[in-house]
Amino acid sequence: MEATLTAIKRDTRGKNEARRLRASGQLPAVLYGGGSREAVALSVDPAALRRILHSDAGVNTLIRLEIEGEGPAQVLVKEYLLDPVRHALLHADFYRVAMDQVIKVTVPIVLKGEARGVKQQGGVLDFVNREIEIECLPGDIPEHVDIDVSELLIGQSVRLRDLDVSAKWKPVGDPELMLVHLVQTRVVEEPTAAAAEAVPATAEPEVIKKGKAEKAEGAE
Repeated sequence: MEATLTAIKRDTRGKNEARRLRASGQLPAVLYGGGSREAVALSVDPAALRRILHSDAGVNTLIRLEIEGEGPAQVLVKEYLLDPVRHALLHADFYRVAMDQVIKVTVPIVLKGEARGVKQQGGVLDFVNREIEIECLPGDIPEHVDIDVSELLIGQSVRLRDLDVSAKWKPVGDPELMLVHLVQTRVVEEPTAAAAEAVPATAEPEVIKKGKAEKAEGAE
């Protein structure tokens, strides 16, 4: 997915400038990358950026950043800062990408289908890792990676090495990394009547009180 975002260069930085920008309805941001280029201070529309972050691709959305007075730059969101109470955007960092150079990104995993081991054996699907790191060109970043779990039975799993090979991206990391597996439901046995009778009806849990040690006889 690709989106367009307009940015304005700013000459001043600092907390006071950031507050002034937010008060005027703009979001302070910084653009990094691009070889020997220095970081560029920018301001962007927070509502426009929020729509991008809330899209299906989220932070992996390839953004055409239209910088006032300069040509467009292809960027990704490096990180962003939210207000812990209002969850409003406070700051954003972008980094330039070269469309012909492979990058590493983290993408979510989406499970498809209902496992046979759940329907027929009463098992439980354990979703161990919900995202993976991949390598690809910026224009080939998938919104998510699908895993079909329809044929999984109890005791079976899907690991990183089991993912379908893609011509546009490849997974990065330990091939044995567990992504999802099907486990047996734990059954808690009810106590039998005989076992229940063996326990005195008046039995109470022992309560141990911690306090000051009693004085020995004769001690002042």
